[in-house]
Amino acid sequence: MNPADISAPGAPRRNSAGLRRDLELLEILGSPEAESAGGLGVVRVAELAGRDKGGVSRTLATLADAGLVSRDTVTQSYRLGYQLYALAARTLESRLVRASAPFLRRVVTATHETTHLCVLRGGSVLTLASELSELAFRGLGWEGVSTAAWRTSSGRVLVSDWAEHDLRGWYALHGHDEPVTSPVTPLLQISGGTSAALTDVTPAVTDFESLWAEVSRIRRRGYAIVDEEFEKGVVGVSAPVFDFRGTIIAAINVSAPKPRLGSHLDEAGVLTARVAAELSAQLGAPPLDYRR
Repeated sequence: MNPADISAPGAPRRNSAGLRRDLELLEILGSPEAESAGGLGVVRVAELAGRDKGGVSRTLATLADAGLVSRDTVTQSYRLGYQLYALAARTLESRLVRASAPFLRRVVTATHETTHLCVLRGGSVLTLASELSELAFRGLGWEGVSTAAWRTSSGRVLVSDWAEHDLRGWYALHGHDEPVTSPVTPLLQISGGTSAALTDVTPAVTDFESLWAEVSRIRRRGYAIVDEEFEKGVVGVSAPVFDFRGTIIAAINVSAPKPRLGSHLDEAGVLTARVAAELSAQLGAPPLDYRR
């Protein structure tokens, strides 16, 4: 080994200057100026970085090949790329899963029902993690399962901080998405309940106006309730989890057969909202009154 290749403790790593220069360009493309303009051209990026236009152009092309930036074929401007957002999303969700585990267990301990951590994926709710109750079948859970957001308490919570025009556009795209059958269904047979086809249920949300009314109720209460809307014999509550910006990034959900939880929905909702608020505080959420 060449002794010149061995860095002394605390010495700068080889090629770190190049990495810092690449990161500088990503920071520029993530700036308010770039965001408001929908991207920046090579000349402007070079001006902000104080670097040669040709070198910046080559670096941006390399970053584009890796998916870390993207280039508009019409304007030729660059913006942050899909791969960067994908990496950030996976990092955030991994942290969410780790941080949420003790909070989900607290809800399970208090309600004796299986509890889930959910996020929004387009028009669907995706379950990232589940904590099973002692009443659940072994291995029963929602991890990796997605279903139509507008039909679920967690989905309604996840869009409940959106502006009206944004929510209207989302509902126009996803308001007819079909749900999937719930893993809770087998539990109905051991709890005295009955199951039915999804076509046998009548959701409270049937159009945008009823969705907007439900969002208003969620904001006032701090949690959402579904009572045999998603599936006959199944009830649930969900509460929002906020990030450091005060934006809803996840929901804690409790779903169970109606014979077990149906008479305690508001109690479960208040509990779930309190635990979700404590998880939000751990994630750096500012103090806020969600019921606005």
